[in-house]
Amino acid sequence: MKDPVFVLCDQIRETAFALHKYLRHGHLEKVYKNGLAHRLRKQGLLVHTEFGLEVMDEDGTVLGSYCADLYLDFPLIVEVKACRTLTDEHTAQLLGYLRACRVEHGLLINFGAPRLQIRKYVLSDIE
Repeated sequence: MKDPVFVLCDQIRETAFALHKYLRHGHLEKVYKNGLAHRLRKQGLLVHTEFGLEVMDEDGTVLGSYCADLYLDFPLIVEVKACRTLTDEHTAQLLGYLRACRVEHGLLINFGAPRLQIRKYVLSDIE
């Protein structure tokens, strides 16, 4: 039996691919974020947009907050981009969010390129 997070990520990947196939590249990030959230909700998933997460220090002290593009209660953070290509800075941004918010799984999706780009990240050392 497949791990539920991988089933969820497959569902998000397929939905993102269908959205990218329909809209193509060239829209603002907000359009893709809203479109992905809409299509996932139509499939019965609980999806939060601009979801506030606390950024914590290693001792648990809250240092501030961050708004995840999409947040699913698994928990899973989905960071949406609309740029020419994903860069190391985008990866560092998502990994920083995962670490600071103590969320283990994240997806980085770029709708801005002619070919959809999706990367999955897992932090296994979260305490």
